[in-house]
Amino acid sequence: MSNKRAVITGGAGFLGSHLCEKMLENGIDVVCIDNLLTGSVDNISHLFGNDHFSFIKHDVTNFIHVPGNVDYVLHCNVNPIGPRGVYDEAKRFAEAITMAYHRFHGVETRIVRIFNTFGPRMRLNDGRALPAFISQALKGEDITVFGDGSQTRSFCYVSDLVDGIFKLLMSDTSDPVNIGNPEEITIREFAEEVVRFTGSKSKLTFLDLPVDDPKVRQPDITRAKNLLNWEPKVSRNEGLIKALDYFKGAALHS
Repeated sequence: MSNKRAVITGGAGFLGSHLCEKMLENGIDVVCIDNLLTGSVDNISHLFGNDHFSFIKHDVTNFIHVPGNVDYVLHCNVNPIGPRGVYDEAKRFAEAITMAYHRFHGVETRIVRIFNTFGPRMRLNDGRALPAFISQALKGEDITVFGDGSQTRSFCYVSDLVDGIFKLLMSDTSDPVNIGNPEEITIREFAEEVVRFTGSKSKLTFLDLPVDDPKVRQPDITRAKNLLNWEPKVSRNEGLIKALDYFKGAALHS
């Protein structure tokens, strides 16, 4: 009997590559599609010898047909380039069109709302606070904090996030589910934490807060707990320890 088969778009990216591994670990064949705009072959090169894994370089804004049966499609190609309004509307539209397919065509769908995630294979220049702070601290540069640093964020380690996504995929839940770590910290406190964690002598510098920058970003994971029996297991500090060698290497070559 042949394995089930998953198509993962953006599969050579940070989250996508970890999802590829998760599917393979659970006996699911993977077709990884990525245009490598922000992803990297380095993130998936260790999978090339696996007979259950294949890679297609392609931009999914253009039509593509994947021959054979496909049991799961995990669509991760969100483009964060441009004004934040476009980014937000793109995600809202994706949810709307997904639910339309579910209701009108009877297609099984899942919607995951992903909150700040970190771990190996992150791009240090992707504009998010955690990789930026760690990169600056490891290089001994001043850490740039926007506003007064009172805005909050919460950070989920990638293995927890991927576990939550997999559990959602295997569930029968079609409504959106938040997957993230609700442990909240202010940006200023986190910047100071990174300095201590890395042993850096970096100082904090403050710049004007960007327009529409969220003041609070903390997921309510009640639905994930109740429907999926999921909650994060890895603390922020434990995750930073796990990922430190990767961050050091990435900062060295950036």
